[in-house]
This record gives sequence, structure tokens and C-alpha cells, in this order.
Amino acid sequence: MRVLVTGASGFVGSHTVAALLEAGHTPRALVRDPAKATRALEAAGADPARVELVTGDMLDETAVGRALEGCRAAIHAAAAVGVTGRGGDLVEVNLGGTRNVVGGAVERGLDPVVHVSTVAVFVPPRDPVITVDGPLASPRTAYGRSKVAAERYVRRLQDQGAPVTVVYPGGVCGPHQPVLDSLMEGLVGALRLVWPLPPGGVGVIDVRDLAEALARALVPGRGPRRWLLGGHYLTWRQCSDLCRELTGVRHRRLPVPGGALRAAGTLLDALRRVRPFDYPLTRDAAEFMTRLVPTDDRPALEELGMKLRPVEQTLSDALRWLAEAGHLDPRKAGRLAPPAEEH
Repeated sequence: MRVLVTGASGFVGSHTVAALLEAGHTPRALVRDPAKATRALEAAGADPARVELVTGDMLDETAVGRALEGCRAAIHAAAAVGVTGRGGDLVEVNLGGTRNVVGGAVERGLDPVVHVSTVAVFVPPRDPVITVDGPLASPRTAYGRSKVAAERYVRRLQDQGAPVTVVYPGGVCGPHQPVLDSLMEGLVGALRLVWPLPPGGVGVIDVRDLAEALARALVPGRGPRRWLLGGHYLTWRQCSDLCRELTGVRHRRLPVPGGALRAAGTLLDALRRVRPFDYPLTRDAAEFMTRLVPTDDRPALEELGMKLRPVEQTLSDALRWLAEAGHLDPRKAGRLAPPAEEH
């Protein structure tokens, strides 16, 4: 089927297009910069010649409407993340884009319409394990507020019977991220400078597994659905230990109380407004790092007929690519670094 995809220039969207092609679908991508999208698609293993590229912005309702014409399903994977300090008016972008893409697809009768949300809408959580029935959070951060606002809008559509599937991924990880952000940027900062060890942890979901799940979600007639795909949950010490094991390199680590890390994120945010610098700790990132708990992914994986690849493979592929792409000093990647003549 012909499927509209937003975010094809980004991490999740580009891999999703590759998964759609593999599954025999015809992807149509709404992109602002076709050249940038082409590079991202090629890196993710998708042949751009087999993808219909439509130039436009998800905030332009008319452009979105043109892109939706003739499609039978849609996957809304575009979003401003901004967890590590990037992004403008996140509420305007994430809520406005969701209204145009998801709302526009529902109005035109597309089925299903897949909305890529985030486990952040449940953080800080009420229970020791996050489920799709858990209460939505009341976040203090701009990113969290923007995603909760979009979530409430999508749930209103679901309450009206719209065939919207919401997917909640955790920390997306793997090779070929067009612009480093979130977990991938955090790995570089932790290995390059110092790895903080606060309470809490991270859910690691391979971008290729997430893309496959989104492609498998394209079954019409199932009605509204909500799926958690937080991935493999690791405490920060477990994640650090695993990176040490995979690379063979002992990086610097710093145990830190959760409150202190959140305070540090707030301070760094203030300092960046005076003089920008490159370290991916913000109040948003500290909030997720210290508050996240495991997610119950079992219902989604069972319905999708999937099994997540081992987290060791995901982190190995991510760290190897970070070194190959020049984002990570080969000395920090250790045994995962490319041969000396290649860097």
C-alpha cells in the first residue's frame, strides 16, 4: 500500500522507509529538504528512487493534505526532540504537526494512522513499571509538555473511534542517525567526558526494530491501539558496564544523586544561554535519566510477532558507527573502532 511517512530525513523515519520497502509497501515521504532526505535514506539502506519525495513542511496544512492524497495509511514519525538542548517552540511544532498529519489522515479515512509518541509522556511514572494504561505525566520540560499535548490530541481521536495506533518508543539507538540527539548524543558525551551514574536508567530500543514494528503495524481494520516499545531497560551502571565490555575501554564515571543531576541540568541550561557549549546534559535529559523505569513491551511484541534483538548488538552497532562517522574518538570506541587506515 502507499504509505505517507513524515520524518524520513531523521533517524526513525529513514529506517522506517527502509522497513516499508522491505515489506513491499510504497512509501511517500513528506520532507523539507529532498537532498537531505536522500542522504538519510541511502544511509539507512533505502533506495531513494523507490520513494516518492514530496517537498513540504508538516506545519503547512495544505502541503500535508497534498501529501496524504492517494495514500491508504500514514506513519507520523517527525518530531522536534530537543531533549539535549536543540529545538525551537516544541509545543507548536509537535502539536501542530500532529494535528496536520494525524488529524488530516483521519479526516481522509486512512487506516491505520500510526503516531510515534515516546515513553516520555509517562515520565515521571506513578508505578514501578510503565504500561499503556498508566497516567500521563504532568512534565515540567518543554519536550515533555509538547509530547503530552500531542498525546492528548491523538487520544481524543482514538476515543472517537479513529484507527490511530500510538507507539511509545524508549531511547532509540543504532547506526546512521542523521543528526545526533537524545540517547546517541548522550553516549558520545558520556564516553568522551564523564559518565554520570544517577538512579534510574534507560530503555534501549534498536532503531531497526522500531522501524520494523511500525511497518508491521500497517494492518487496517484493527481500530485504536496503543503499544509500548521502551526496549531493554538498563540502569546507568549496567549501560556503562556494557559499553566498557563492548569497547574494552574504561571510561570515567561519576556517581551522582538524582536531585543533583537535575540541578546540574538546570544550571547547564542557564549557562548555555550565556555561552553555548557542547555537552548533552539538560534539565530535560536529567529528568528522563533519573525518573525512567522499565516498560511493559510484551503486549506489543506479542501482537506484532516480534522479538527485539539483543541490546549488546544494538550498542555495538551504534558505537561502531559513531566511531566510523567521526562522532566518537576511535580510542573511546576501543575494539569497535574501524581499522587505523580507515580513520
